[in-house]
Amino acid sequence: MIEEPQIVELPEQGAAVIHLTVPTTEIRQVMGPGLNEVLAAVAAQGHEQTGAWFTHHLHRPTDVFDFEVGVPIAGTITATGRVRPGRLPAARVARAVHVGPYDDLASAWGELEAWLAAHGHTPASEMWEHYAVGPESGLPSTQWRTPLVWPLVR
Repeated sequence: MIEEPQIVELPEQGAAVIHLTVPTTEIRQVMGPGLNEVLAAVAAQGHEQTGAWFTHHLHRPTDVFDFEVGVPIAGTITATGRVRPGRLPAARVARAVHVGPYDDLASAWGELEAWLAAHGHTPASEMWEHYAVGPESGLPSTQWRTPLVWPLVR
């Protein structure tokens, strides 16, 4: 389930990221270790995390996910290991919050896509999601909150 989408302008956001390209079936095995690697690099370099961690899908997922896992930061991280400076681009986007477990994210993206079509918007190929409230919160999965962000072509 998603909350009512909004069209908003977002500024560019600097980040620390790891780029990954994996089959869909491997996403759960690589995301956690990738995030931990990013968080360790951010902490080691003394950067401030300025928001929720995210996945930035560089292309619409199919049977392969081509994405970055990262965290927004103040400043610019120095490349170390697989961690690189990254960014979420400035863009006019559709933003909606998915409320519920991560297993329902694919259907939430489908809801957002249907809303975009019904309102005459064309989404870009890239998209991202912020994991604002998840398992680390101690809340039941029915209360997890994942903002979905989809840049618009028009």
